Amino acid sequence: MSNALPQTNMMLFLFQDNRIHTSKYSILTFLPINLFEQFQRVANAYFLCLLILQLIPEISSLTWFTTIVPLVLVITMTAVKDATDDYFRHKSDNQVNNRQSEVLIDSKLQNEKWMNVKVGDIIKLENNQFVAADLLLLSSSEPHGLCYVETAELDGETNLKVRHALSVTSELGADINRLARFDGIVVCEVPNNKLDKFMGILSWKDSKHSLNNEKIILRGCILRNTSWCFGMVIFAGPDTKLMQNSGKTKFKRTSIDRLMNTLVLWIFGFLICLGIILAIGNSIWESQIGDQFRTFLFWNEGEKSSVFSGFLTFWSYIIILNTVVPISLYVSVEVIRLGHSYFINWDRKMYYSRKATPAEARTTTLSEELGQIEYIFSDKTGTLTQNIMTFRRCSINGRIYGEVPDDLDQKTEITQKKEPVDFSVKSQVDREFQFFDHNLMESIKMGDPKVHEFLRVLALCHTVMSEENSAGELIYQVQSPDEGALVTAARNFGFIFKSRTPETITIEELGTLVTYQLLAFLDFNNTRKRMSVIVRNPEGQIKLYSKGADTILFEKLHPSNEVLLSLTSDHLSEFAGEGLRTLAIAYRDLDDKYFKEWHKMVEDANAATEERDERIAGLYEEIERDLMLLGATAVEDKLQEGVMETVASLSLANIKIWVLTGDKQETAINIGYACNMLTDDMNDVFVIAGNNAVEVREELRKAKENLSGQNRNVSNGHVVCEKKQQLELDSIVEETVTGDYALIINGHSLAHALESDVKNDLLELACMCKTVVCCRVTPLQKAQVVELVKKYRNAVTLAIGDGANDVSMIKSAHIGVGISGQEGLQAVLASDYSFAQFRYLQRLLLVHGRWSYFRMCKFLCYFFYKNFAFTLVHFWFGFFCGFSAQTVYDQWFITLFNIVYTSLPVLAMGIFDQDVSDQNSMDCPQLYEPGQLNLLFNKRKFFICVLHGIYTSIALFFIPYGAFYNVAGEDGQHIADYQSFAVTMATSLVIVVSVQIRRWQKAQKKARPPSSQRPRTRRSSSRRSGYAFAHQEGYGELITSGKNMRTKNPPPTSGLEKTHYNSTSWIENLCKKTTETVSSFSQDKTVKL
Repeated sequence: MSNALPQTNMMLFLFQDNRIHTSKYSILTFLPINLFEQFQRVANAYFLCLLILQLIPEISSLTWFTTIVPLVLVITMTAVKDATDDYFRHKSDNQVNNRQSEVLIDSKLQNEKWMNVKVGDIIKLENNQFVAADLLLLSSSEPHGLCYVETAELDGETNLKVRHALSVTSELGADINRLARFDGIVVCEVPNNKLDKFMGILSWKDSKHSLNNEKIILRGCILRNTSWCFGMVIFAGPDTKLMQNSGKTKFKRTSIDRLMNTLVLWIFGFLICLGIILAIGNSIWESQIGDQFRTFLFWNEGEKSSVFSGFLTFWSYIIILNTVVPISLYVSVEVIRLGHSYFINWDRKMYYSRKATPAEARTTTLSEELGQIEYIFSDKTGTLTQNIMTFRRCSINGRIYGEVPDDLDQKTEITQKKEPVDFSVKSQVDREFQFFDHNLMESIKMGDPKVHEFLRVLALCHTVMSEENSAGELIYQVQSPDEGALVTAARNFGFIFKSRTPETITIEELGTLVTYQLLAFLDFNNTRKRMSVIVRNPEGQIKLYSKGADTILFEKLHPSNEVLLSLTSDHLSEFAGEGLRTLAIAYRDLDDKYFKEWHKMVEDANAATEERDERIAGLYEEIERDLMLLGATAVEDKLQEGVMETVASLSLANIKIWVLTGDKQETAINIGYACNMLTDDMNDVFVIAGNNAVEVREELRKAKENLSGQNRNVSNGHVVCEKKQQLELDSIVEETVTGDYALIINGHSLAHALESDVKNDLLELACMCKTVVCCRVTPLQKAQVVELVKKYRNAVTLAIGDGANDVSMIKSAHIGVGISGQEGLQAVLASDYSFAQFRYLQRLLLVHGRWSYFRMCKFLCYFFYKNFAFTLVHFWFGFFCGFSAQTVYDQWFITLFNIVYTSLPVLAMGIFDQDVSDQNSMDCPQLYEPGQLNLLFNKRKFFICVLHGIYTSIALFFIPYGAFYNVAGEDGQHIADYQSFAVTMATSLVIVVSVQIRRWQKAQKKARPPSSQRPRTRRSSSRRSGYAFAHQEGYGELITSGKNMRTKNPPPTSGLEKTHYNSTSWIENLCKKTTETVSSFSQDKTVKL
């Protein structure tokens, strides 16, 4: 699998090229597949059968062109529309496939299109470039073949991941000649969708090297903080793990389409009944009365059978009465949907001016489904949030610094100065950083020792790397956006992190350069939820600086901090109530002798072969005690504009929002509280974290019992009324739930919960909760959750996301919405609708979706009414024409009735009608509920329209018949003939059905709701420990090992300056920890995909 692999061996494998396809058709497959999809509509197949019948002269009362012309027209129009939609998909695919990548060809780096990249090619990537295919990392610009990648498109996480090359390949560096001679052979697993696993072996230079996930860079990742790297293509195109998780493009039909198929079958059955009645009438008439006419009609002896005459009459009436469901109905439906799609494209209120991005309806067949959404499945990163962390507030020594929201939800500073702090006088500051509280700067200038120590902790306790660019500007390379925000804040306030080596950290404190000896680094992990550094300052004092979750760190404080602890706790509750992510900050002075003894014990623990991790963890616990509290930080994970208001509005519309994210549980919960999806007012929040199917089932059962028990004990509260539906799984009927509940479940628990014998419990509990948050889920699990709700809740679903990790759920949901954000175009390419901001979803559903559903339902009701009124006149006429299949109207009138005579009024109603304005639709989300309950067009409404049409047809036939019956003119002659009678009825029909539109508008028009201003949405959570830390374990060891330092002559290490880790084994340790993490995640949790 390398570029040097012999061609004969390459032929043994069926490698895919790197071209991707999100389109459904090709030039060769378009016609057969599109025709197959179109004739899945029962109506199209029905009209094809009618056309065949009309070609038989003995039974056809209408000419064949009355059916074939509109049938060809509707099939052609639909095919053109589908071809246009797919053309744009091809166009988007080409934009991705034609991206340029540097490929090593004939010992030269040449620009090559992504679609031409092959398995075995060696590719050069540069900083901030997307990865074109799944690559084996060979070498990089970083020491020891390290590189950093952002995997937001794959798992939704914005923190950087480390990948490292094998030591034997990292020596290749950027030497093009050596890379061109690389002839290694990779034997690896078959293509699969497991993002966190890879197994393979590289055979090179008469030796074999094991490969794992840490050596692989996946397609969809972005290279970060790495100047360049080289990689060999392992999987390309459809074989990449990204595309393996994308799922197949599905043919989507609306619930109204499916209902129409059922109704067409019913109507066909109704026509058969009418045909049988008229055929029996014809047979009776022929046997009793017909003989009197045969002398004049010159019938042959063989044609005198009344039964055979009835048989022919049956088929004749089937043809005549087929206009109950005319082909023009489907033409009109497609025209209306096209108009609705253009309204979305033209909506200026969904246009994002910053990026000049309009809303786009990428399909024209699903518009009315937007008015029936019951469940929304949303990604978090990039969909609800902006992927931007900002330092907002802090508490230092019992005093709050920073901005606070006032009652009008506007930002007001603690001081009365409205201007932000001016940092321009300082060099090497972040120009984009803003802070409005001038009191903090004044405390710094006055030399407040606690404030200085607080900022010193932010500048020292982190894993950030620094470098200067060509312009001399200080650039930070951050593994976690949380850390980047804190270090940037310290930098702007005068405590500038400058550089680091494995043994030292250099910072600039208010203009003075200070170098600290780094004695130990106590790394972060998910159990400790904190990070600490031990340093020696220039005065010789040894300090331990720590930051972490307040619930953890507060337990480590010295008893003398009681008063400060109480104040800081109140401040943290205030910060968390605003949706900010918080960290507690503390320190400890260490005795030189005590530290030497502790350090010796750490070295012994590192050398131990048994219980090494447990011993080290115990030593960390020992030294991280009796801490002195300094304060707390509050970082804002910026939500997209209008997210809270949108979530609140959609909740009022009885739409449930489930968050499906690959991010950490703490981060997802934070965003849930920030968006007001999770609130303190909730009766309970159930967390499912079982490690096997038995534990998960038990936790689900206890949560269900807890929820049911609380419902029995609570008599008042918010009642969530769900429409009861029969479920396929054990016929679950949702109970009426009193109170608000939330469910939070991890990806490894979800894998067990989705098993056949457990998903019953999961679905039952989740559907009784107001909010569901699924964390650490894979792209495939997102799709499985959507399919679960689709299949067993029989509800209309919508999935929204912005990254490639969201493609599978976007394709699985009834409606897929892509946000054109910062994570590429994969989600947009697979979506049905796209726009730039999450807040536009509110207008898409409550305005365009509701209008589309309202208009389509009204159109269908009216269309069925007028065509039953039009067609059933033939039935009544049959009793007066000897059941001879004679038509009442002229053939051209029959052909043009729906196309010309009554087309424009009904189309205008279906495209432009509004019951309320767009603003009223936004102000009153409750108006959305009729669509969810299918109130405007259902089987009951259909029968009412049929009865109305039958009644109208009776009036249209018998009133003119009675008026013309036995009426003579002045000359004694009958004034009525067949043509006069037909014209009278046709004219009456056109007038009556046209006037009915106005009557229906008056009957269905609702009083406009009062235009009331909804209360502003506020973050009201008083939740503690809004913990913000998105680290990957192992970064502390990475830094102290010096493996990522660009130093030609590393300073010698001796005495206390050397770190407590064995630096030569850092790579092995990180691999071991990563493997253990993956193993613990996947132990006994095999997902049946």
